[in-house]
Order: sequence, then C-alpha cells, then structure tokens
Amino acid sequence: QVQLVESGGGLVQAGASLRLSCAATGRTFSSYTMGWFRQRPGKEREFVARITRSGGATVYVDSVKGRFTISRDNAKNTVYLQMNSLKPEDTAVYYCAATSGSTWSSRVGDYDYWGQGTQVTVSS
Repeated sequence: QVQLVESGGGLVQAGASLRLSCAATGRTFSSYTMGWFRQRPGKEREFVARITRSGGATVYVDSVKGRFTISRDNAKNTVYLQMNSLKPEDTAVYYCAATSGSTWSSRVGDYDYWGQGTQVTVSS
C-alpha cells in the first residue's frame, strides 16, 4: 500500500547535524501517522519520534528531545528527521515507519510499513 525509502544517513563527527528523509510512494501518505525508529548495534529497534497525520503534534524519546525534530510535508509525501548535536550514542540504522488510521503509538509492532533503513554513524 505504501513504500518508504530513507536517505540522508552518513558518517559525521559528534556535534554535527544530519537530516534524514523518507519518501513515500503510496497515494494516502497524509492518512498515516509517521515515525522514526532506530536500531543501535546489539540493541532492539527503538522508537525515536513520531508525528501526526496533519503534522500538528510530535513525540520524541527523551534521549533526543531538544536535538531531533520530526516534520512532514504531505504535499511531497515526505517525512524528515532533523538531527542536531549528534552524539556517538546516536549511531544506529534509522528506519522510517508508517501506521494507518488514528494509531498514535511508540511501539514497533503498531507500525505497518517500514523503510529499508539508513545508517547514521557518529564518531567521537
């Protein structure tokens, strides 16, 4: 129903910024809650940020509050994750995800569609 493709990852030094993009190819992008998740080496996939269908509300995991910003442009079928003041602990594969309807959740299992992931590596 929807295909998600992340881009924008890379290798940066601590304190640097990156902006991840997630392009959706479905026809109903604006009907999905969108989220960003990450999987650090040796760890389970975890919630990072989510945004409502309209873009009017956002939620972040405590560890990224004040540093990361999720946004979306429904006209472009794209969701973004602006990452500032990156830390080595942010090193992970970052995944874009979508869930249909009014679902408002931080749980991996509540998201229906996933991108392939993009690697973010932050050196000290």
